[in-house]
Amino acid sequence: MNNVISSSEERMKKTAANLKEGFASFRTGRASAALFDRIRVEYYGDKQPLNQVANISIPEARLVVIQPWDKAMIGEIEKAIRSSELSLNPSNDGKVIRIAIPPLTEDRRKDLVKQAKNQAEQSRVAIRNIRRDGNDELKKLLKDGLLTEDEESHDSAELQKLTDGYITKVNQTLEEKEKEIMEV
Repeated sequence: MNNVISSSEERMKKTAANLKEGFASFRTGRASAALFDRIRVEYYGDKQPLNQVANISIPEARLVVIQPWDKAMIGEIEKAIRSSELSLNPSNDGKVIRIAIPPLTEDRRKDLVKQAKNQAEQSRVAIRNIRRDGNDELKKLLKDGLLTEDEESHDSAELQKLTDGYITKVNQTLEEKEKEIMEV
């Protein structure tokens, strides 16, 4: 396998992984530690990711328990969660923060599915752009005499197979997320 194919595959793999990562931060009706990945907490004058200043656990399907390693941080953590775009209402007992994840309304679920479809489409476009870049590179190598026409044709077909495979992965990821969002 030549360099163009392997670098294109690496970029496609990253695109598919980024989509999965983006979907993890979607708030569905279920509790998930990944919801809090983007939350930063003020910790001794520096912004730290929440999971680096507290333990996040999911004891029930709709409950998140956050236990700060430093009890003095409980107020900062609560403030960071309230000011996030998650629209969650944390409560604390002085030791831990509990967050009940309310079920989503039908309209909110439909809106989330629309956002998920949009992100998936952006990933599919990115994968097709990677294929185009790879094909352009192959044509340049052919023109420079570094590839034969047969090799260019074979590599181009290989690139198309990769593209089809990663677009299928994106579609499967979207399907799974849609199902998770729409379940009541």
